[in-house]
Amino acid sequence: MKYVSLVWSNLRRKRLRTGLTVLSIFIAFVLFGLLCTIKEAFTAGVTLAGADRLISRHKVSLIMTLPESYARRMARIPGVASAVHLTWFNGIYQDEPKNFFGSFPVSDPTAYFDLYPEFLLPTEQEEAWLKTRTGAVVGRSLADRFHWKIGDRVPLKSPIWPRAAEEAWEFDIVGIFDGANRATDTSGFYFRYDYFDEARANGKGQVGWFVVRADDPDRADEIARAVDAEFANSPYETKTEPEGAFAQGFVQQIGDIGAILMAILSAVFFTILLIAGNTMAQAVRERTMELGLLKALGFTNGLVLALVLAESCLIATAGGFAGLAVAWLATVGGSPIPSVLPVFFLPAKYVAMGAVLVFALGVVTGILPALEAMRLRIATALRRQG
Repeated sequence: MKYVSLVWSNLRRKRLRTGLTVLSIFIAFVLFGLLCTIKEAFTAGVTLAGADRLISRHKVSLIMTLPESYARRMARIPGVASAVHLTWFNGIYQDEPKNFFGSFPVSDPTAYFDLYPEFLLPTEQEEAWLKTRTGAVVGRSLADRFHWKIGDRVPLKSPIWPRAAEEAWEFDIVGIFDGANRATDTSGFYFRYDYFDEARANGKGQVGWFVVRADDPDRADEIARAVDAEFANSPYETKTEPEGAFAQGFVQQIGDIGAILMAILSAVFFTILLIAGNTMAQAVRERTMELGLLKALGFTNGLVLALVLAESCLIATAGGFAGLAVAWLATVGGSPIPSVLPVFFLPAKYVAMGAVLVFALGVVTGILPALEAMRLRIATALRRQG
């Protein structure tokens, strides 16, 4: 600790240069944190996909429907534990297009929440849903977004599924579910299929897709093939795949998020590496005589190496940890666009990765100037300065 003041005084020698270097590192790590948050938002469905869950949709496109009667035929296929169907409702609240969210009629409420144990719905609320034909359960983040509470009556419009009476769909909120962890998407709105099918103006008996549970996750691919074979050569052929692959397909429509973020971050950190490395190289060259004097006073080569590395690590730490802190604070309040990115937080694994990058940046940018200072001879240093 007795050398801290020496390191600090060296950093204060060129305050503007040091400040700009710290600011550059700060911006780089704010960007790192926000990009990692966005990556998590896009890939949360892939990460949390159940190994025993399969998605069965129309072979041509997800927007094409399937007969509701397929559920009974799927349930008879060996290896299928249960099959629940959902349909994209595209509910809009208060006639505002921006107020849309994921809303789905569900064929079997109990079976659906058994399929998704990461959704935590109190038993009494599930029982109320089973008893209430117009009942709906909503995720915690969605309820917070619109300030809904249990007992509220919510009108929704759907541009896809108009009501036969040409009126708004009305639902009674009977339950609010939480997520098992922060990565769980709690922005969904679920209601009963029997109420939906009875009141819709068109498409009766048609559903969007099926969620199929395999009794053995190791046989998921085999069961998926059996499901598709059951409906082969029919007017409504299916494509069945593991839930993770289904979610990954949506992400891939945007692009390879991981590759895009890696390219951006690589460019940013390469630039920061050059900036910080140049700062340290200049700092050492400007102090050639001082380094020679320190060695003349008895400072060992190892100590000189450590002092220069301490400077570079301190610069990296100041900018890097401040940047990570700001990125984390920016995500604490939730998603700025919950309809698009319902899951929005900076996972601890990326904070830890950022901390490792901070120290790596400090070492990499300081190691060459530190080695140069360590190898510097006293006579050479004094002669060079003169």
